[in-house]
Amino acid sequence: MKALKIPLTPEARAALSFQRYDAPPEIAGVRFTPLRKHRALEGAFMEYLRLTGGKVEGFDTPFEVRQVSVSWAAPGRINAFHVHPKEVQDEVWCVVEGTLLVWLVDVREGSSTRGVRRRYVLSGEEPGLLYIPSGVAHGYRAGPEGAVLLYAMNNQFNPEDPNEGRLPWDFFGAELWEEDRG
Repeated sequence: MKALKIPLTPEARAALSFQRYDAPPEIAGVRFTPLRKHRALEGAFMEYLRLTGGKVEGFDTPFEVRQVSVSWAAPGRINAFHVHPKEVQDEVWCVVEGTLLVWLVDVREGSSTRGVRRRYVLSGEEPGLLYIPSGVAHGYRAGPEGAVLLYAMNNQFNPEDPNEGRLPWDFFGAELWEEDRG
């Protein structure tokens, strides 16, 4: 650390830390694309997905939509962690109202980014598409106003044999979900 030019008390100096602005780590196969929300006095309009030739425009991975779902998250709700290990089930998420703090963790054996954790803040104010490939554990915490999550999957939910593996909410560390009080 660079020497301080401003003398601080020993207590303040011992507790001092500095915010870092490094680029967040990438997870192989994960994509984020901002969407355009067209606003006017009478309301707003936004395209969610444009599909051409079995692909979501803007993504380089084939993605045949098999199911579209909506999830309403209560304020402060932690819904984590999920992974889809039985069958391929990639997902495309978009928050249309409220805010979600999303954590992704690569748990794919043999992945070049195995163990990498990455956070995203998805918001209805500045919507975007978040592509989550199979084998990437995912979870969220809803903001103070809750959130509405619209998501598409390339596999259908099967209640007879659910493909929704659960890991404990704090499996990757409870600190992921702590409030930023800095």
